[in-house]
Amino acid sequence: MGKITREKNRLVFERRDELTVLEAYGKDCIRCRSTKNGKLIDENWTLLAPKEEAVCSIEGDERVATLTNGRISVRVEAGNPWYGGVLTFYRDGAQILHTKFEGEYTGRNVHTEGDHYQIKAIFDANPGEHLYGLGQEQEDFFDRKGCTCNLLHYNTKSAVPVIHSSLGYGFFWNNPAPGRCETTNNHTMWVADSAYQADYLVYVGETPADLLKKYCDLTGYAPHFPEWAAGFWQSRLRYESQDEVLDIAREYKRRGVPLAAIVIDYFHWTEQGEWKFDPKYWPDPEEMCRELKELGVEPVVSIWPTINPHSENYHEMSEANLLVRTENGQYGTFDFYGQQTFIDVTHPKTGPFVWDKVKQHYYDKGIRNFWLDEAEPEVHPQQFANLKFYAGNGAQTAMLYPYYYSKMFYDGLKEAGEEDVILLTRAAWPGTQKFGSLVWNGDIMSTFDALRMSVKTGLSMAMSGIPWWNSDIGGFIGADIESDYFRELVIRWAQFGVFCPVMRLHGSRLRTKNQEERHPGVKERSGGANEIWSFGEENYVILKKLIELRERLRPYICACMEQAEKEGLPIMRPMFLEYCRDEVCYTLEDQYMFGGDILFAPITEQGCTSRKVYLPEGRWQDVNSKELYDGGQWLTCHAPIDTFIAFVKEGCGTAAVFEKL
Repeated sequence: MGKITREKNRLVFERRDELTVLEAYGKDCIRCRSTKNGKLIDENWTLLAPKEEAVCSIEGDERVATLTNGRISVRVEAGNPWYGGVLTFYRDGAQILHTKFEGEYTGRNVHTEGDHYQIKAIFDANPGEHLYGLGQEQEDFFDRKGCTCNLLHYNTKSAVPVIHSSLGYGFFWNNPAPGRCETTNNHTMWVADSAYQADYLVYVGETPADLLKKYCDLTGYAPHFPEWAAGFWQSRLRYESQDEVLDIAREYKRRGVPLAAIVIDYFHWTEQGEWKFDPKYWPDPEEMCRELKELGVEPVVSIWPTINPHSENYHEMSEANLLVRTENGQYGTFDFYGQQTFIDVTHPKTGPFVWDKVKQHYYDKGIRNFWLDEAEPEVHPQQFANLKFYAGNGAQTAMLYPYYYSKMFYDGLKEAGEEDVILLTRAAWPGTQKFGSLVWNGDIMSTFDALRMSVKTGLSMAMSGIPWWNSDIGGFIGADIESDYFRELVIRWAQFGVFCPVMRLHGSRLRTKNQEERHPGVKERSGGANEIWSFGEENYVILKKLIELRERLRPYICACMEQAEKEGLPIMRPMFLEYCRDEVCYTLEDQYMFGGDILFAPITEQGCTSRKVYLPEGRWQDVNSKELYDGGQWLTCHAPIDTFIAFVKEGCGTAAVFEKL
């Protein structure tokens, strides 16, 4: 039947084939670990030590016992010989989670190999509950209630296994194995496909902002945001040479358009896994960086973790086990200009080895900012059990890759003396935010559907503890820059980009009929033009004004980013994050607060020039008409193509930014 043992700050439940330990973990938080193996392993993965001392009490006996830690408590029932270890979590005495019997409870799971099992934690569904988080993927849902989410990374998807509930609790699944989360109407179920033990934390707070702060206490806060990064970033697939980069930067300067950064994308290198400029097309990177910085432009360089036997570093790294290996078959895990594998960022010697090359060939020549592409990593097919990392088999550890990839560059830059680090990264895991990861949602389509889904993606990432986020303005794949469809799309997306943590224009545009072939025979040629003057004169005028607005917003953005640094509060905020007592705000999926003063409602449908907007309590000023409206009502707002919909709080200083509209 099992037995409950009371220990200091924790309860231990044990029966045949199950050991479950519940312990206070800092203030208002309880950690649960459960295994079939008879003993727990002390592996925290990316979980940090508690910041505050727990103040808890225990009452009960060997059959039923309750652990209380501040505002959260958990009741354990030993049950009977067929099922036991029933857990019920409470927030201020109100039930928030209750384990559900579906043939098994946590800890009685399907064997995979050795001491590893398919792990499940199953809870009753709560009617009327709203759930947010779980990272990013291209889908039309911000509220995850009623959804199923695969917990794995791929291009356009980052699994961040944390949810925030409208019932006032957060849930962090602390397990880097691929799996899934089902937040459906019949249960909430977390699955790790192959793991030694279940490991999760439940924590409570007064407001959604409290929950985000507690989550950042558990996983880390974003660092100080670089002031320059609040401006406009220019990128495309791809600038083929040093001269091309300088020509674009000079043209922005000539036109008087503020430009904060220009991005040098992939295949500027000699070979995958060599991490240096190809001197044929980039003869003097140091001089290029010098001129860019004179123009006030920060260069950002793409780094890939791919490598193959043609690389000068391959054999040395392979023999030292610094590459991702396979359990079966040869090295290849990604076919891109030949079979590639990936550097093993989980190995403690990989970071120093690669950073030494990066420092020599990039940093010492003036590059301070890096784009960490392929950060999932992108393996095909996704047979995680065939991947062998220093951290363990991929079936148990694969989701850690973006965490250690970001950490590798963060550590190198900090060691080199950099104070402010920002890393444009294509995947995330709990804790990557503390390494300055600016996550974007990958190679999405250039469509209005993708724009609409990107709004929800950004909000989901905000509720997943990732405050630095952006998307490719205009989308990435399939854009005809001469079409009316794309020219409308890029304006609506740029309007959204103004009110994102970072405003970055990027994409693989279709080449135009008479496009100049600047470097015939180059290994990976550029797509179509993607600068703001590339989409017609009318669009240019609109885009220039949007960039000028973004420039005026920079002090406001940096002030909001300090809140992320200190409190875990993102700048891109779901409405309920500011107005948690307004039930309507929990249903709003496509309007949001940009910081505490600005309400933004993007237009995401082709041909649309109006939409409904909900104003919460207070008084709100339309940034276009300057009219004032009382909160607590819906408005129908109009916005022709050169206009966006936004409101500011009455009396706030931020209103002055919009006076020139």
